[in-house]
Amino acid sequence: MHSDVATLSKASIWREASRILCEEGFRAFWKGNLVTIAHRLPYSSISFYSYERYKTYLQSVPVLDRHRDNVTADVCVRVLGGGLSGLTAAAMTYPLDLVRTRLAAQTNEMYYRGISHTLHTIWRDEGIRGLYKGLGATLLGVGPSIAISFSVYETLRSHWHLQRPRDSPVLVSLACGSLSGIASSTVTFPIDLVRRRMQLEGAGGRARVYNSGILGTFRHIFQNEGIRGLYRGILPEYTKVVPGVGIAFMTYETLKILLTNAAVDE
Repeated sequence: MHSDVATLSKASIWREASRILCEEGFRAFWKGNLVTIAHRLPYSSISFYSYERYKTYLQSVPVLDRHRDNVTADVCVRVLGGGLSGLTAAAMTYPLDLVRTRLAAQTNEMYYRGISHTLHTIWRDEGIRGLYKGLGATLLGVGPSIAISFSVYETLRSHWHLQRPRDSPVLVSLACGSLSGIASSTVTFPIDLVRRRMQLEGAGGRARVYNSGILGTFRHIFQNEGIRGLYRGILPEYTKVVPGVGIAFMTYETLKILLTNAAVDE
């Protein structure tokens, strides 16, 4: 199969950026940005909200409540809370994630036209199950990813605050969030790659290659592209995730401070 994925598999980030600029124009760099915003807004909101709720619930569990001051119990609460919040947010917003991937993957031939058209076309061509293609791989990746992200972030922030309590909490959140993004992306990138490959399966009438689920897709990539193939694209992933996660945590902490101060003033 001569797919976009196969074509781009050997391209560097700079070559691919040049190709996009020459073939599709500057605006192509923001292709699918609207659906990204439409996906990230509810996804981030659900992630942060459910994390606080799950964390509160887990802290009330008798076994963990008795060891609240124990570092291991604290890390356990953060990991479990982060993992559960990631699963919740991913499951609730997955069709938009699929639409985002399909729209961003288009090159010269525009098979999908906007969010609603993509949803309708996937439903028509692939059925209701098509809207959740790759969900298993997404949940396998998102759960650990968010678990690592939240646990690393809170652990680093707590340690930083103990060592340098006078540092700006906003800048500390930005730095710790960026580091947590590096940690989560490094660990979970292969499963995220599998997710994207599965999401593109059958897109725009393409031939099907990965017909044996998550393990089959993982095996196909490993056999044909090697271990490096499982990390192909990690550099652009870092350039996206590091500032993105850092800004997300910084914004979250800033809003918490503002809301807390507003509540005190009232």
